[in-house]
Amino acid sequence: MSVLHPDRRQLLASAVGLSLTTLGACQRSEPLVRLASDPWVGYCGVFLARELGYFNSTNLRLLEMTSGSNSLMALASGQVEAATLTLDEWLMAREGQLDLQAIMVFDESAGADVVMVRPGITRLEQLRGQRVALDESATGALVLSRTLDLAGLRPDDVVKRPLAGPAQVDAYANGEVDAVVSFEPYATHLARLGAHRLIDSRRFPGVIMDVLVARANALAASPEAFRQLLAGYFLALGVLQNSAAQSAALMAPALGISAQEFTAALKGVHLMSLVDNRRLIDGASPGLYPMAQSLATLMLRSGLLKTLPGLDGVIDSRFLPPA
Repeated sequence: MSVLHPDRRQLLASAVGLSLTTLGACQRSEPLVRLASDPWVGYCGVFLARELGYFNSTNLRLLEMTSGSNSLMALASGQVEAATLTLDEWLMAREGQLDLQAIMVFDESAGADVVMVRPGITRLEQLRGQRVALDESATGALVLSRTLDLAGLRPDDVVKRPLAGPAQVDAYANGEVDAVVSFEPYATHLARLGAHRLIDSRRFPGVIMDVLVARANALAASPEAFRQLLAGYFLALGVLQNSAAQSAALMAPALGISAQEFTAALKGVHLMSLVDNRRLIDGASPGLYPMAQSLATLMLRSGLLKTLPGLDGVIDSRFLPPA
């Protein structure tokens, strides 16, 4: 993803009355914070913040991954201190004893997670016997599980092919799979190849959400870096909402889609504002708790969790910007 020219960066920022000097540099004494993220359309605010220069500290670095699974592995192996994950991936990490705190909610999927299929497959029950590509992540498994439930099918009624991101698109193009459990922007790439939507996340609201998580020890060691990360994100979110066309033109090439396709893909997610985040992770009764508990119960029934992970004290709102 190329860096935006300073003049254009300033133009975009000034469009919503923002100053690039409003974000103070992190103290150099703080350890480096490495954030892993993948090209999910709901994370575009993170990449836009980097392009606009809002992450200008030497203590903060954004690392691009190809999937949430890779981000989770980077966390587990200690390669990064923070990551953008789906809510179900965070729950699996908690079950695996990773001490990860949720510090922000990015979005809720509202159509951007999708099962794309070949022409001729028009009903859910027609997935029986089909070759289905899916990322071996909790989200991919969860979407497939819910889809098969609605179709009245069992997991062994389909032939699963573990593939992620670009590999899914290549497999479809080469005729190796008949259906793909995918997400934007890869769903748009599949549509270009003739695939069409069979079902998407609008059929199961509240199941797929995305959160920013960080190691508890990293939060303690680098609080200013995390405050800058969240402050920069919400400034970029303001630019995205108030200078939509310019933001789309900037972000689309990095996702390999057009500005019009980016705008359409973004409609498949509900981006959470700062007000939303205050409701979800702040106060005596954060709204994210019951949502996480409900999802954990669903994952337990689906076999994606072996036990219900402990959720006491795992949400931290200290790094949100002032209201």
